[in-house]
Amino acid sequence: MSDSAIYRKQQLGQTLKPGRHPALVLVDFVNGFLDPEIFGGGNSIDALGATVPVLDAARETGCPVVFTRIVYDENGANTGVWCEKAPRLAELTNANPASQVHPALSPRTGEYVLCKTQASAFFGTDLAAVLTGWRVDTVLVAGCTTSGCVRATVVDAISHNFRPVVIRDCVGDRALPPHEANLFDMEQKYAALWSARQTMDYLRAHVG
Repeated sequence: MSDSAIYRKQQLGQTLKPGRHPALVLVDFVNGFLDPEIFGGGNSIDALGATVPVLDAARETGCPVVFTRIVYDENGANTGVWCEKAPRLAELTNANPASQVHPALSPRTGEYVLCKTQASAFFGTDLAAVLTGWRVDTVLVAGCTTSGCVRATVVDAISHNFRPVVIRDCVGDRALPPHEANLFDMEQKYAALWSARQTMDYLRAHVG
């Protein structure tokens, strides 16, 4: 039996329809995750470029926008076990430019910038409560890295009963094999996969 047949037999990869009240969550589009000397590489810069018009469309239609950053205390008090596995994460303090949102996507006044210390944007944060307060039912996800913080955020989004949509042009990873593998797996189990164009068309049709 082929791999695709196994997924079909197990009824994975079903269509996940979006709701009518989305938020755009931009996961860790920060300088450090776009710099191959730190955590970047692969297709991350391409994902950044593809996200600019999607962010513009969200702003034009009044769709709520959330930016996430990984930020640790200067004294390392809140680094935790994750930083044992990936020690350079501890460099992402508030004073380090590597932790700042890339200037191509600079947050505007009133847009929520969420600081986190774990892979998921939901873990140990108030994101679920904020989205619920906004009456959001659909989470449009872009960012870095596909196999890391994007995936963790998507899994937690569906765990909170939001409808995740991964914008496939707008997620990047330092290496393409894990990027592609995780896009496939998320589409089978956790999310819809849309192009940037599909996402912009949806925003203009359902928001504003």
